[in-house]
Amino acid sequence: MEYSPILHNLHVVPSSHVKNKLFVFCIMLSLWVYMIYCCVGYCSTVPNLTYGSVNRHENDSEIDNQESSLGASRDLLNNENDLDSRGDEWDEIRGEAKALDDNAMSGFLNESESKKLPQAIIIGVKKGGTRALLEFLRLHPDIRAVGAEPHFFDRNYDKGLEWYRELMPKSSEGQLTMEKTPSYYVTKEVPARIYTMSRDTKLIVVVRDPVTRAISDYTQTRSKKPDIPSFESLTFKNISAGLIDTTWSAVQIGMYAKHLERWLQYFPTEQLLFVSGERLISDPAGEMALVQDFLGLRRVVTEKHFHFNPAKGFPCLKRPEGNSKPHCLGKTKGRTHPNINPEVVQRLRDFYKPYNRKFYRMTGHDFDWD
Repeated sequence: MEYSPILHNLHVVPSSHVKNKLFVFCIMLSLWVYMIYCCVGYCSTVPNLTYGSVNRHENDSEIDNQESSLGASRDLLNNENDLDSRGDEWDEIRGEAKALDDNAMSGFLNESESKKLPQAIIIGVKKGGTRALLEFLRLHPDIRAVGAEPHFFDRNYDKGLEWYRELMPKSSEGQLTMEKTPSYYVTKEVPARIYTMSRDTKLIVVVRDPVTRAISDYTQTRSKKPDIPSFESLTFKNISAGLIDTTWSAVQIGMYAKHLERWLQYFPTEQLLFVSGERLISDPAGEMALVQDFLGLRRVVTEKHFHFNPAKGFPCLKRPEGNSKPHCLGKTKGRTHPNINPEVVQRLRDFYKPYNRKFYRMTGHDFDWD
């Protein structure tokens, strides 16, 4: 075979430059794929509002017909969680997106992050202050909270724990995963279902004066359905006899002791923390100290994170290290309550008094609602 210098040169041309280019290309491709993976993982935690609203309509009749130890609940809201949560969901999405931006660089190459089932859940109560508590907790670097309310244990339980896990944000070792769904506290199947998931789950209940809570509940409904009957007519089965209608959910939710009996069949009192909705407004730093201690976290969220907004009557959040404008809760919070007949209010107070006293004994804490 005749020697060819051309062929020889083709074989001996160094390929290190080409290899370097291929190596750089592979690294860039890997980073690009990883970025897509992270985005997809984050998007799975953001609620699909269109699907969610359809799904809620399908499940409303089931929720309304659920039996409880108090009897069937008469709920005039039809989509009670829909009515006030859509604006909240957008607030949550914006808050979660901001948290993602803040932590994007630190978590970008952290492959130890994964989605975990929640170790702590805010289980109630509706119109008690659960939204405020979750927003306050999300200031803590060791807490990762899901966006909108998952309603897994009361509406979506048949979808399974893996579906539930996929709703959670990614968290690293040492971080606590949380969610909040206020209707859990009053739904009879939920305690057993959470216990089945993990008997070590920490449970937080935000409670407030049940009379004020009922009026707030009604105010929320009326803001969306102005033609509903008056608060007075809904409160009583027989107004002349003064017989309270305990099938109306706005009244039934505030019978805290009745619902707590169900939870104590599965969880010891030391695994439940009862947060005062009133003090969460008047002394947010003090209540947050108790919550952080209960969760086994450092006291990171303190008085320097809060700024009281006299116009809304709620504390707003601020970043202590910056000069940015304080972030206040959405416009759905702090609605003006209608004027209720004082006699109706007093009858409600008398009705709740034995339930309140029993609740004080069960929790070992006097909330001073009487």
